[in-house]
Amino acid sequence: MTAGIAKHRVAVAGCGGRMGRALIEAATAAADCELAGALARVDSPLLGQDAGAALGLRTGVQVVADPRQGLRDAQCLIDFTRPQATLQHLEVCQGLGLSMVIGTTGFDPEGLRRIEDAARSIPIVFSPNMSVGVNVVLKLLEQAGRALSSGFDIEIVEAHHRHKVDAPSGTALKMGEAVAKAAGRDLARDAVWSRHGHTGEREPGSIGFSVVRGGDIVGDHTVLFAGTGERIEITHKSSSRATYAEGSLRAVRFLAGRAPGLYDMHDVLGLKA
Repeated sequence: MTAGIAKHRVAVAGCGGRMGRALIEAATAAADCELAGALARVDSPLLGQDAGAALGLRTGVQVVADPRQGLRDAQCLIDFTRPQATLQHLEVCQGLGLSMVIGTTGFDPEGLRRIEDAARSIPIVFSPNMSVGVNVVLKLLEQAGRALSSGFDIEIVEAHHRHKVDAPSGTALKMGEAVAKAAGRDLARDAVWSRHGHTGEREPGSIGFSVVRGGDIVGDHTVLFAGTGERIEITHKSSSRATYAEGSLRAVRFLAGRAPGLYDMHDVLGLKA
């Protein structure tokens, strides 16, 4: 990195969680980024400690619960927490004029509306999955959905660790939306969320979802197109949260100097037409 070029000053929300630790590790390792804030819950045992303590790192950044205190030196907040916490942080970022990278999932319609409203005043990258690979898969699914819109049944299977609290995953839903839109279907109408007992034959045009929760699975997603005499499976498997962290830092770089607006990882990666 050329001497004298300012670094991206990044704050991390939920720094005590698995994703938070991965983000701190990635931000401190990146030559063009600097950890500038670390937020945790008011009951976190990490409060007052160095943000890198759990990783054996000394960052010089203290973990705090007050968002205004934790964000005062930052330019961008990366948030992979829960909807309620993210929306609280969103309000503070608006007030301070900071950009946000939001990887939180599980928002209700009101929460989504609040993010859209905030994007009128600050730049936001909002994506259910920050993985570069997953977003390339979403683009592939658009092509597959158009080509296989008839004569193929579509099923989406996702697997995550035992601690994940929402289902299906935001990524699985995004995959379903991509396929449904490309195939000219309405996911809200055609999705089948569960099957039990005597279900009858599969409804033509339906899009099925299956969910697995167990162990320490980081995140596996498969979209199955089942036709007559052939099957096509498009699969992405994450073996480390580092892939989400690196994608998040790409989003931080994308937002630097960007005008207010609501962006996603397809914008970051240049995948939009």
